Amino acid sequence: MRRLAFFVFFFLPLFSLEAQSDPDIAAVKSILQRQSADWNRGDINAFMEGYWKSEELQFVGSSGPTYGWQNTLENYKRRYPDRAAMGQLTFDILRVRKLTDAVILLTGKFTLQRKNDQPTGFFTLVWKKINDEWVIVSDHTS
Repeated sequence: MRRLAFFVFFFLPLFSLEAQSDPDIAAVKSILQRQSADWNRGDINAFMEGYWKSEELQFVGSSGPTYGWQNTLENYKRRYPDRAAMGQLTFDILRVRKLTDAVILLTGKFTLQRKNDQPTGFFTLVWKKINDEWVIVSDHTS
């Protein structure tokens, strides 16, 4: 029993620190930070650089699924036609799990601060390492 307690109190925190210092998880978090900054500058095109440039990209929102990078970009531009509609975006990361060396699952919360409202919701992103770069291959935002 003492050995178990020793393991739990000594080694378990080391695993948590290791997960926090994982360079792949750090890279994904960095991309999200860059996306938030791009959005807050009003640059949807730069924001979209975090997504997989493929017809296989999947985005699921309140109006259902959209497939393809270009379709997703066009939907963003239609829904957020100007800086007032875009507001200021913040992300809160709730959980990150590295499923394999090439797949990360991230759950978070978004908030848009605008003049007359503050929409907020949750998202789940599936990240995949493609050609040595992390990209979002699936986004479910509600």
